[in-house]
Amino acid sequence: MTRSVWKGPFVDGYLMKKAEKTRASGRNEVIKIYARRSTILPQFVGLTFGVYNGHKFIPVLVNENMVGHKFGEFSPTRTFHGHSSDKKAKRA
Repeated sequence: MTRSVWKGPFVDGYLMKKAEKTRASGRNEVIKIYARRSTILPQFVGLTFGVYNGHKFIPVLVNENMVGHKFGEFSPTRTFHGHSSDKKAKRA
């Protein structure tokens, strides 16, 4: 289910404050966030966010193509180690 258009995109309030503070300082530092549910806005383009995946912070450099997506889409929470080995396929 998508969010209503009249409500606008969801962004945590502290996230906007952190982004504005970092952009004003001029330094390109990683902004650590836990807000995987927040939408990426055009104001975030060019900034680097450390998105928490439950284990560590994954650095995400925001570009124009990411606007409108959620931060959680770029920080996977599960690691795929491959399927279990098939003994028959290995022998042949």
